[in-house]
Amino acid sequence: MTVRRAALAVPGDLTTLTGGYIYDRRLLHELRAQGVEVSHIALPGSFPAPPAKDMDIAFNQLAKVPVECPVIIDGLAFGALDPARVAQVRAPIIALIHHPLALENGLEAARAQDLYASERANLAHAAQVVVPSPHTAGLLVSDYGVPAGRIHIACPGTDRPATPARPIDPPLILSVGIQLPRKGHDVLLRALAQITDLDWRAKIVGAPLDATYAQDLQDLRQSLGLTDRVTLTGQIDYDALGALFGSASLFALATRFEGYGIVFDEALVHGLPIISCAAGAVPDTVPADAGLLVPPDAPDAFADALRQVLGNADLRQNLATAAQTAGHALPSWQDTATIVATALAAITQQETPLT
Repeated sequence: MTVRRAALAVPGDLTTLTGGYIYDRRLLHELRAQGVEVSHIALPGSFPAPPAKDMDIAFNQLAKVPVECPVIIDGLAFGALDPARVAQVRAPIIALIHHPLALENGLEAARAQDLYASERANLAHAAQVVVPSPHTAGLLVSDYGVPAGRIHIACPGTDRPATPARPIDPPLILSVGIQLPRKGHDVLLRALAQITDLDWRAKIVGAPLDATYAQDLQDLRQSLGLTDRVTLTGQIDYDALGALFGSASLFALATRFEGYGIVFDEALVHGLPIISCAAGAVPDTVPADAGLLVPPDAPDAFADALRQVLGNADLRQNLATAAQTAGHALPSWQDTATIVATALAAITQQETPLT
């Protein structure tokens, strides 16, 4: 049976330029294009740490979803919802888990444990679960007790570049990720400080969601003497970001964990060699012949990888060719929505109790 009606509940501004929000926004558009009538529920933007009043607002919104209408709840909110009240939501729930909340870098141990407990409890009430990668699926099975048969892996789609690449000189090192400790921009800066004998410029693109960390990055950039070579752009629009991908010579993200990492797909379709870390889903996302992966929190190793790629034109070209080949094979957003539509349809076939 095909589901023709659903709701998508997302905290905050759906137009926010982060991987998770881009995923949600494109999913909403493509499901509608496939004939599913999807309503958008804008949950309070304070998640995953909502005050009591915002928790009440969220459940009041979810309570209005008709019992026959599946509701897809973005993981930024889902894992932090009150489990006792999640159990009372009448509509069938599809949990959309980009990555478990407890794995966000920099959390105090008690906060991480609270998020783990609430997300695990809430996942037991989800009729189906959608994740962006096999890595996240494996985590939910092994650490959160989610039956594998209830999980649907819907990798993010990718748009092909509208114009051919035109790398600039000196080579541009591009990094894209919100300014949170998990993205490892501090590691990247320390690595870049070790290769100032080479000719390059770098741009780090991403919204300063953690004001303290963002200021730390600015201070670190200055203390390392990188103010003339590294720009922290903050958030930029889609067209400007596309132009940077087209003018870059390589992509570098010193991430400490990724549930998937849409930006890696963007780098692949633009034919960019990738330097990143063997953390989370990155090894599954970045083909071995398209990039160099080093351990997380290892600025020396990251600097060595940067030096190899910048200093060896043949290696750089081989990585770029492999990246472009892999990029052309990536799924479209229509493919992503088709898998989520399968999760919606599975709800009507589910006969076993959830708990």
